[in-house]
Formats: sequence, structure tokens, C-alpha cells
Amino acid sequence: MIEWRENAPKWVQVAEVLKQRIADGTYPVDGRLPSQHELVREFEIVPNTAQKVLTKLREQGVAYSVRGIGTFVAPPPADE
Repeated sequence: MIEWRENAPKWVQVAEVLKQRIADGTYPVDGRLPSQHELVREFEIVPNTAQKVLTKLREQGVAYSVRGIGTFVAPPPADE
């Protein structure tokens, strides 16, 4: 269970946890991230918050979705 900070929205805090898990290898590149339903259960958040977490991770390029299958860890951007 997460200890919620009052100074940051819950979606930001959950996204931080997921990004940390990606960084430490819990979720490898192309590995499946928890579903919206799994996030609701694990973090005791409402479905809209879980959806926002996954949407923001996709917008940030951290994750990508495969329709009907799930959300996955995106490869790091190639150095230019």
C-alpha cells in the first residue's frame, strides 16, 4: 500500500511508483503493466484515476497500448 502525500495528486504518485518499478526492472521493456482494474485493486484508487495513470504514461512515452491486450513498457528513446 502506498503512503499518500497530500501535496501531489494520486495519479502522479501511482505513476511515480510504476516508473520506479520500470527503472528497477520489475516491469521490463515490452513487459505488461498492470491493467486499470489491477491498479484500482492494488492502490485502492477509483477507475478514473487508474485510467489517467495509464494515459499519462502513454503520453510521456513511458508506455504503449495494444488494443485488446494491455499496456506495455515502451523502449527508452534512442539517443540522437
